[in-house]
Amino acid sequence: MNRQRATRGFTLIEMVVTLAIVGLLASIAAPLTETVIRRGKEQELRTALYQIRDALDAYKRAADSGRIEKLVASNGYPANLKVLVEGVRDLRSPKGAKIFFLRRIPRDPFGKPKREAQDDWGLRSYDSPAQNPRDGEDVFDVYSKTRGKGLNGIAYSEW
Repeated sequence: MNRQRATRGFTLIEMVVTLAIVGLLASIAAPLTETVIRRGKEQELRTALYQIRDALDAYKRAADSGRIEKLVASNGYPANLKVLVEGVRDLRSPKGAKIFFLRRIPRDPFGKPKREAQDDWGLRSYDSPAQNPRDGEDVFDVYSKTRGKGLNGIAYSEW
């Protein structure tokens, strides 16, 4: 009778040790998952910045090569981010086709989801210095409005 009782279940000590091990593993995994999620968002931010900056550069190249209309006083950068999505008439196309530089404006992964994607980004005009970016007549560069620093120790607004 004693043998059947001993083999039927776990002792209290075995249960406490098991719970302690599970708790220890959970406390180790929680900060690691936060870091993994943050690293993923930072990668999304890098990708979004790259896409927008690449589209701005493509717009500038098109303006400098005469494919799109450029005002005499203009430096060749778009007036806003919407222009990159809405497209610009190709002057070399006989049918007046448009050149599109972005399918959509990428979102800032750290931005507020209820805002428009274009409002997530800080705009820097051609005339403003890199240390003190401000918007103006054109969009030369974009930066994240998110406060805080990345895992690399550099503020998101300086990426």
